[in-house]
Amino acid sequence: MFAMTDGLASRTSDTALLIGRLLFGWLFFISGWAKLTNMASIVGYLTALNVPNPGFWAWPSMIGELVIGACLILGLATRYISLASVVYLIVATAIAHRYWEFQMPRQLAEYINFLKNLGLIGASLFLFVTGAGRISLDHWLRRSR
Repeated sequence: MFAMTDGLASRTSDTALLIGRLLFGWLFFISGWAKLTNMASIVGYLTALNVPNPGFWAWPSMIGELVIGACLILGLATRYISLASVVYLIVATAIAHRYWEFQMPRQLAEYINFLKNLGLIGASLFLFVTGAGRISLDHWLRRSR
């Protein structure tokens, strides 16, 4: 039974990496796009979280998410971007999902988002180790040298 799934994983690894990158990258990209198209909302959110100078920090947050998302989708500089996403997710989690500061039911929602971000850190580490796969700009750029 395991040999069958191992063989399937080997035969579909590049496709699976592509689909995983697309889904993972889309999460970042659409979040950055939402910030870009409604900066007042993210500034208000950061203000509510008591982030100093929220009007400034909204911009790096938005740019970071757009860049991480686009690079993951394209498979460009995947290992570097994966490490950058780990740092981004640690900072975002520490700022935005301090579940212990809230009362129920908000505490549960923030705890779930905290755990989701830990899972995304895990996904970033997987991408760091595996790389983008053959269906990526990374692979194309390596072959064109």
